[in-house]
Amino acid sequence: MSLSVDIKKRLGSFQLDVSFEAQDATETLALLGASGCGKSMALKCIAGIERPDEGRIVLNDRVLFDSAARVDVPVQQRRVGYLFQNYALFPTMTVLDNVLVGVREGSQDERRERAQAQIRAFRLEGLEDHRPAELSGGQQQRCALARIMANDPELLLLDEPFSALDGFLRWQLELELSDTLKAFPGGVVFVTHSRDEVYRMCDRVCVLTAGKSGRTVPTRELFDAPESLSEAVISGCKNVSAAVPAGPQTLDCTDWGVRLACGTSVEGCDHVGLRAHFLRIVEADGRSVDTIGDAATGFGSGAGGGERGTYPCSRENHIPCTVARVIDNVFSTIVMCDTPGGGQLRVELEKDAWAALGDPTRVTIEVAPADVMALRG
Repeated sequence: MSLSVDIKKRLGSFQLDVSFEAQDATETLALLGASGCGKSMALKCIAGIERPDEGRIVLNDRVLFDSAARVDVPVQQRRVGYLFQNYALFPTMTVLDNVLVGVREGSQDERRERAQAQIRAFRLEGLEDHRPAELSGGQQQRCALARIMANDPELLLLDEPFSALDGFLRWQLELELSDTLKAFPGGVVFVTHSRDEVYRMCDRVCVLTAGKSGRTVPTRELFDAPESLSEAVISGCKNVSAAVPAGPQTLDCTDWGVRLACGTSVEGCDHVGLRAHFLRIVEADGRSVDTIGDAATGFGSGAGGGERGTYPCSRENHIPCTVARVIDNVFSTIVMCDTPGGGQLRVELEKDAWAALGDPTRVTIEVAPADVMALRG
């Protein structure tokens, strides 16, 4: 599968301006961004539900839309399957009739056989005469997917398929959908605001911010090495500060009042990010804390190999803080710390790790240079 999207569309005061590509035949590409950033609008333009003002959309060398050439292929001819957030099943129709809607060619008998084949493929046997209200959430999702697959699509578009579900059902349906995507021979574009879903289910990711697309990168790269402030925040970074380069690999962090060494060049950077679970407490109320590799340390990064997560025997990247607030989270303890610059840092520790420190009021935080993320705003 190859997909190339380069489009613009204005809707009131909102301007969508996105450009991204997927070249791998079985790639799952995520469009990740906050609510209202234009993810679903981009998906609807690919499907043909919305018409861009200008630009070009090409799927497997077929031009679906080209404003300059005045090409706009109808929805029914695009061979694109769209899974809506609420699945968009017809409430008064049975499972069989809903799936039949997706079969657009052939005689009545041929269409029925293709629908039955999809019903078997999605484990809906015995439910052919049921209506959507009589189905579980997982059965509704499988019915919607069966209807999509009955039309033999080249591309699947998934629009926040788990957004309206509770935690347990969300997990169950994610497992089922993952199996479906692995068996699907085409490509997938997955729209979500959940970084966890992206990390587990997608091969590459493009971040959208206020209608504009950023770079498209392998999923792990977004989480391991974000380049921009928007990438860091959407990938879960809780600690960000304005920053000024103070050397080739050194940043003065304005909000925290400290200078931090980085593992990469800081040229052109104006922000810095620290992941809460990469920070370690090395002093508590003036007492040294041996935090290397045991429960008393917090998490540390321990990721990526090489220099990442290693700490030199010096006071480099030490941040003296006052404990402002301690939050008992479900599986961890969150410590909010006031820094010399007045801004706060969030540190996440194992519950036992914080308890072992004796509830201190002053702590010194350490971060490995390789875990300091130099960012461009």
